[in-house]
Amino acid sequence: MSTLTQKVQDVFNEPGCDHNQSKSAKERKKGCTKQLTPGAAAGGCAFDGAKIALQPITDVAHIVHGPIACEGNSWDNRHAASSGPTLYRTGFTTDINELDVIYGGEKRLFKAIREAIEKYDPPAVFVYQTCVTAMIGDDIEAVCRAAREKFGKPVIPVNAPGFVGAKNLGNKLAGEALLEYVIGTEEPDYVTPYDINIIGEYNLVGELWQVRPLLDKLGIRILSCISGDAKYREVAYSHRAKAAMMVCSKAMINVARKMEERYDIPFFEGSFYGVSDTSESLRNIAKLLVERGADAGLIERTEALIAEEEARVWQQLAPFKPRFEGKRVLLMTGGVKSWSVVAALQEAGLEIAGTSVKKSTKEDKDRIKEIMGTDAHMFEEMPPREMYKILRDAKADIMLSGGRSQFVALKAKTPWLDINQERHYAYAGYVGIIELVREIDKALFNPVWEQVRRPAPWEKEV
Repeated sequence: MSTLTQKVQDVFNEPGCDHNQSKSAKERKKGCTKQLTPGAAAGGCAFDGAKIALQPITDVAHIVHGPIACEGNSWDNRHAASSGPTLYRTGFTTDINELDVIYGGEKRLFKAIREAIEKYDPPAVFVYQTCVTAMIGDDIEAVCRAAREKFGKPVIPVNAPGFVGAKNLGNKLAGEALLEYVIGTEEPDYVTPYDINIIGEYNLVGELWQVRPLLDKLGIRILSCISGDAKYREVAYSHRAKAAMMVCSKAMINVARKMEERYDIPFFEGSFYGVSDTSESLRNIAKLLVERGADAGLIERTEALIAEEEARVWQQLAPFKPRFEGKRVLLMTGGVKSWSVVAALQEAGLEIAGTSVKKSTKEDKDRIKEIMGTDAHMFEEMPPREMYKILRDAKADIMLSGGRSQFVALKAKTPWLDINQERHYAYAGYVGIIELVREIDKALFNPVWEQVRRPAPWEKEV
């Protein structure tokens, strides 16, 4: 556990995090050692964050060492799509019981690793520590090391039990596992001056596939995506990329920074949500690659592609703008979406009634202020009662949020659209903003809202 404690302290002392570095040493130490109280992990614990960050690696066996409820809580909670292997959609757990708590679960874990290898022959096995097995003292690093020597395959310990912190910390601990055991362990068949990594992209509902064709047109190859639609070997040789783009609000800033430090891979933070952010990200990718040896014509080709795509998307957005005039959106999300989706909605002609910044970094909040010109519409906390009041009083015409908030909108008889990871539609890139606008239009002008707002027959005056 002392090793885990040190790792958590190192992650919280991340030099690439401006918010953390602005604290004093005393504040950083206090924040790093603060334990979660019962119920405080609602919305994601460290284990949950680690699992969702690595599960999109599609061809490996992901074994959860703990009670079956932990695997049930995290399995498939994001619609991360795969273009090939589907092993990542098979749930593996040691399903420890009361006797394991008394006698220890290390032997059970070793047997589970052996069974997964013998039955599925994956290129690697990822083992996730949970609260119960961490508290009884199971040493998953030792078990994984023994299994690695016995079976001749990479067996990766992901030591991120839920009690050490929240989901964002789990994302970073997952990144530390990749840095320690995976990245740099294999070599690609060949490299080009146009190889990039995309870090913190999970290919939700196939969003990576909306962006890849743009890069293909420019001759840019995604050497590795960490971790959406990734294969183990791609992550293992990701250290040979020439540049990297980091998304998802610094969830894996430690991976991006340490790869720059160790392998000289420069990176920038960007977004593929909205027209202007997509264009800016393409420009930054081209700029970094040219600085690393790609031909200077790449910048010109990128501008030509941007001009072509933007002309098409603005033409497709034009019919929606008159329909959206005066329509206001309440955006209840967090992280990178708190500012990137704001920009996309404004491009579509919608007004922002407010946006949640509970899970956003200081940089995210600064970007919202830059986009909106004020912080008056930013909410750190908004209980359901306040959401309902805003919607009931018609201060917003539609709410975009995760599934847990949809019932507030339905109670207020207000259109709602899923914008979080559970959604079934992809909104990335130029084609994604058109898809988002179409879904908002369908939700806003669905005739059901006019019907449900009418007084019931027994409420009408006689």
